[in-house]
Amino acid sequence: MEMINALGRRKSAVARIFVTEGTGKITINKRDLTEYFPSTILQFVVKQPLTLLDATEKYDIKVNLYGGGFTGQSQALRLAIARALVKINADDKKALRAEGFMTRDPRQVERKKPGQPKARRRFQFSKR
Repeated sequence: MEMINALGRRKSAVARIFVTEGTGKITINKRDLTEYFPSTILQFVVKQPLTLLDATEKYDIKVNLYGGGFTGQSQALRLAIARALVKINADDKKALRAEGFMTRDPRQVERKKPGQPKARRRFQFSKR
């Protein structure tokens, strides 16, 4: 199997991954998964597509991850892994879609408007 690459995004986080056959090692920005995401919940989120297809020990994944916070980064990585698994075997797409791993979450932070302190918050109105 040659190297498969995929892209995942969430909020302002971008995950570019490179998948090869291996022993199940996930390297993020030249660091191990457990070192990059110390939280077990975020590690679980990243591995969800792999555990669904029983492929945790099949592939080595190298990740370039930047932007956003740790939650957005973990969800961007989950999307990228799901997309790469579909490139490897197109029959897995139905199972991944049913769990919601193939859907890119479009919610973004709304921009701040001029004359307001935040996106929707207005300065206090004073009648007199």
